[in-house]
Order: sequence, then structure tokens, then C-alpha cells
Amino acid sequence: MSRYLTAPKLGLLALISLYGDSVVPMRAIVPLLSFIVSFLLPPQVVARGNPPCEKGNFSTNSISGVQEATILHASGIPGRTLWDLFLKKLWGINSFDQLHVFFDSLSLLLPIDLEEARKDKDAGDLSLPSRMRFSRNSPFGVFLRRAQLEFTRLQLHDSITLWKSFILYRNPTLFAWRKRNPGSGRARYDVNLAESQVNEQEDLSLILYRDFTEADHKQAGNSMEDIEKLLEFQRDRMQTTGIRITEGMRMRLAEMIQDGTRVPALFHYVNFLDAWKCGDYPSSFENLHRFYDYTMQDRERTFYQYALLNLAILHKDFGCLSEAITAIRETISAARENKDLGCLNFSLSWLYHLSQTHPTEVDEIQKSGVLGNDRDTLVFMKAKAKESGMWGLLSTTFLSEARLGLVNGESVSLALENITKASYLGLVKNVPSIVASELRLHSTVFSRLGISCVAWSLEELFLECHLERSSAEEMLHAVSKRACAIALKGRDDLKAAEHFLSQLQANTPPDREMTFPIMVLEVNVQVRRQNYSNAIILLEKHAEELQAEDADILFRILLMTLKAQTYNQAGISQKAFSIAIRAASLAYNARLLSALWQAVRVLCQVLNSLQEFDGALKLLRAIMPQVLECEDCELAATTLSALADTHMGIAGQMLDGSTKQKEHMTRGLGYLEMAFDQYSRGNNIRGQRETLAKKATILHLNGDLVLADDCAARYLAILKTANDEVAI
Repeated sequence: MSRYLTAPKLGLLALISLYGDSVVPMRAIVPLLSFIVSFLLPPQVVARGNPPCEKGNFSTNSISGVQEATILHASGIPGRTLWDLFLKKLWGINSFDQLHVFFDSLSLLLPIDLEEARKDKDAGDLSLPSRMRFSRNSPFGVFLRRAQLEFTRLQLHDSITLWKSFILYRNPTLFAWRKRNPGSGRARYDVNLAESQVNEQEDLSLILYRDFTEADHKQAGNSMEDIEKLLEFQRDRMQTTGIRITEGMRMRLAEMIQDGTRVPALFHYVNFLDAWKCGDYPSSFENLHRFYDYTMQDRERTFYQYALLNLAILHKDFGCLSEAITAIRETISAARENKDLGCLNFSLSWLYHLSQTHPTEVDEIQKSGVLGNDRDTLVFMKAKAKESGMWGLLSTTFLSEARLGLVNGESVSLALENITKASYLGLVKNVPSIVASELRLHSTVFSRLGISCVAWSLEELFLECHLERSSAEEMLHAVSKRACAIALKGRDDLKAAEHFLSQLQANTPPDREMTFPIMVLEVNVQVRRQNYSNAIILLEKHAEELQAEDADILFRILLMTLKAQTYNQAGISQKAFSIAIRAASLAYNARLLSALWQAVRVLCQVLNSLQEFDGALKLLRAIMPQVLECEDCELAATTLSALADTHMGIAGQMLDGSTKQKEHMTRGLGYLEMAFDQYSRGNNIRGQRETLAKKATILHLNGDLVLADDCAARYLAILKTANDEVAI
């Protein structure tokens, strides 16, 4: 297998030579150059440039791709297309000797040296060159010089293999060549055989081309550079999206590598990623060691720290946290020893994020002083990333600092400032990978501020426009967050909740952001069973876990709110009052407005239980507009229901039949109707039934028996529909 040259690259050289002959008209220059450049420049550069030639996915591995790109364009010669002139170039290389002549003629497309120009001037040759010349540093010039150099390095056997592959590459155009050039005689793949009048079945022809099969074309059709580029593409795609290599591509890579003389080291790394993604721990471990064994043969210990870094990530994903921590500590030591700032900064960043998701396991590293506290780690990473020009890591550090401020309940404006800095760096320094994380964190800030419409729009923007550039973990978080948001507005079915809880507890994810809804669901199941003692025990246990992990203040406030609600339902209203006051105070200080409205709503429910209806009414009226702005059906429905309970409590303290009493009861009916609408939007069957039951009771007290019976009928219809769906 050739290191660089292949038969398709000879076709590109022929196209460049054709363009250098100045026979391409102005109208066809841009499509032709776009086609050629798409194979010479890196894919990311071509995609950013958005070339005009976007028809297809042209490929030079078969000559049909070149035909599609050139056959519709006329040339500077009347009656001939660019495809006709291209065939003339190909069939002009009619012998192994002409192949050498063709490569020698490529020098005419490059600028002449000063000494040659001086000799021509002294000899009196002042004629202008008839061919176009390309700068040596241009994409065409670099490609021409590289092709000439690689051809001179080829051994005789490799040169003959390249020649045979070129014959097979050109052979499908034989009919078209004869049709357009009938006076060319009988075309042969080797003109020497035709001039010597040697039959293809004679001994000389059989000796020269006895192994003239498709195997030669496969062997020379792909160079080692092509295989390495394909492996790099697969590596980047697997690292970015987290998906496995397809079965067809795996077979194609194995076939291409089998034809070569050596196996690229990157092939083992791609196998490592594939085994890693499919959960095959032994194979991934073996391929990782094999990859770095091969690379260290040539590059000594340059990649040693990266081997340890990949090993740490591998151990972490398979749940071996102690081995992962040991490997990452060795990675940091090796990076410091080799003065590799890039690896050192990335390792510290990865270890910092590991400490956020697994605080108890990383506690030993915190005590040893490798990381220090979170703030010192972020300051160190920002300084080193700025020194080494690692703008992606610097942007990530700004986002981490903003996330840390939100978790600790610090200033929201400071968090927005850090997000803006990260966004600015991403735009100025061209770091597109940071956009997805920035959008998700921005959405989290607006969600905590209670501006759900903006948060929802940012999540939609992330899912629609930036999902391909995000990592698999970010995709999982975004989809899970959206699913939880929809599920919280959905049915409140006890059997379904118990079923989902048993499934989720079987494989609990390590991330607290994903485990917190499971904790809430577990407590709610006990509350629905009216096992308040078990629910309070679970709440105390989860509160201690969050306190030990120094978890997000939002989770702690929501857990306190749930605890106050549980105490209130258990009849311990005074203790629920103190807990609700603490939760509301913490939420107000941290500017967590959505959590604040939930805490105030629970506080008002506690006040209703203590028959402090006037205070509850003032609080509920104050927060009601902001609650509706949150666009949370569950929060809005429960708040409206609490407001209806407050009015009914006030009505119960007044004289029977008074105007004020009827006014409060009427308002209570109106708020119950609004609560029913919110429950219906969220498809909460239990909330709809409770609202209809309260409404029927009020109508019965008012003497509206017809309307009360109508509410009872609606109650039974909803209950029957829910039972039928559960049965299905």
C-alpha cells in the first residue's frame, strides 16, 4: 500500500494540469476549483467555506465522480467539454514511462527558480509561459510538490502497483474515449504492447500483467494517509457524539487495513472507543493498551499522560472510581513532569467535574491538597488556560465558575457575567463547542429566575440547532430535563409512580441533577400511601446526603419545601411553618424565584391549616402573577387551589348567608375552575378529581344541586377514563 499516492489522486493531478493549460472557461472555473479543493483541504475548512459545488457527495475513488463534475461544462476548445479533455489527459498516459513523464511535467505548473530564470534570460528566451503556474505554498502547489516527492520515493514494485491501479481506474472510460476520438486507433492499456504488436494472450503480456486483477486496484486505491484521515474522522465523530462505529464502516476499515503492510496505531484507538461505547470493558482496556504500546515505540513518552487520562475516563465510566482517581492523579503528575500544560489543565478540569458529581469519592484528593477548594481550582485553571491559549478550556472554566455560583446561591448577576464572558470567547476565538453548554446553563439561570418561557426557548434552541455539536452527556441531560419537565405536568398515578420508581432505583444514575427527581418521587409515593413517618425518614436521610455533599442549594430548598408540605399533611403544622419559612428565606437570598414561589405556596397552605387565612390571602395574591409567569401547570394549579381554600376558610368565619360569605365562596369557585384548567393542561388526573370534588361540595352548600351533580358526573367520567387507560 502506498503511503500517499493513489490512482484517484492521479485523476486530481490530471484535473489540476488541465486547469493549468488555461482551457477552462470563466464560467466553469469556480465549480472545477471547488470540486478539486474539496479533496485537498480538511473537511472542516471546506464545510466552513461552503463551496458552490454541493451536489453531491462527489468521490474520486471512482471516476464517475469526476465525470459528474466536468461533463456539463464546456471547455475553451470548441465542441469539447472538460470531461473530453480530462479523458485526453488520462489516455495520454499510455505507458509506465509516460507515467514518469507526467510526474516530471508537473514541475511546469510550479514557479521556476531564480537560477533557471536567469539562464533563460541569458539564453535569450523571453517567451511568456503558456501554462498557468501555482504558488508553491498554495493548496495546489503543496499538493503538486507532495505528489512529486512521494512518487520519487516509491519503490519499483509500488510504482508498478500504482500504474496497474491507474489502468483499472481509467478503464471504465474506454468506450467514451473511443467514441469521442475515433481516429485514435485501438486504445490499449499499454502502448508498448500495441506498438510491438503483442497479443494480450502472449507470454510477454502475461508476464507483465498476469496479476492484473481488482486486487491491485484495492491495494493501491487507498493510501495510508487516506486510512489515517478516515480513522481520525471516525475518532472525532465518536468522541463528539458518543455513538458507535457502524457495522459497514467497521468491515470497510478492516478490509482497507488488511490490504496494507502495517496497521495504523489509530485503528486500535478507534476500536477502544467502539468497545468503550458498547460496554465491553476487557476489549476497551486491551485496545487502549495496544494503541499506546504502538505510539510509544515511535514517540517515546510523549503520549504517556494521555494514556493515563483515557484510562481514568474509562475506569470512571465503568464505575471503578477508585481506579479512576488513581489514574487521574498519575496523569497530573506525568503532565507536570513533561510540562504538558494542555493535558494538565484538561486533567484538572476533568477532576474538578468529577468532584462535583462524586464528592464523597474525591474527598481524599481534596484532603491531600491536589485540588484545593473549588474556587482556587477554577482560578488556577483560568490562569493556566489563558497562558497557554486554550480558549476552549478557558470558556469552560467561566461556565464552571458560573455553575458553582448558582450551586452555592451566590449572585445571579455574577453568574450571567461569567456566561457572557464564555460566550464572547466562543465567538471571538471560534470555539463552537462551547455554544451548547452556554445555552444549557443560560436556560438553567432563567429557569431559576422563574422566567420559564425564555428557559424553554433556549432549551428548544439547543435541541434543534446544537445537538450535533454537543457531547452525549449533554444530550442526555437536555433530554432528561425536558422529559422531567413534561412528566411533572403529567399524570399523578400511584401505580405508575411505583412502577417507574422501581425501575429507576434499579440503575440509579450518579449525577445528582438526575437523581433528585427520583428522590422526590420516592417521597411522594410514601405520602400518597399516607405513610408519613416513612416519608419523613426518607426526607431526613436525603437532607443529610445533600448536606454532606454540599449539593446544589436549589435541591436543598426544594427538599425543605417538600418536607414542610409532608409535615403539614401529617397534621404537624407548626413544625411545617418553621421549615417553610426557612425555605422561603433561603430561596429569596439566592434569588431562586421558582423555588421561592413553591415555598410561599406551601407556607400559605400551612397558614390555612393554622386558620390564618388573612395572611395566606395576602401572600397568595402577591405571588400569583409571578406564579403564572413561570408557566408551570402544577405550581399554578396548586397555588390556585390554595387560594380557593383560603377564600373558603374566610367564608367559613363569616355569618351564614351574608353577602361577604357568598362573595368569597364565588371567588373560591372561580379559582377552582382555573385550577381545574391548569390540571387539565398538565393532564393531572388526581388534581382534576380533587378540584371537582371541592367544587361539587361548594355548589352543594350553595344549594346548586344541578351543578353539583354535573361536577360529580364529570368526576366519575374522568375516573372511568383513567381506569380504562390503566387497564389498557
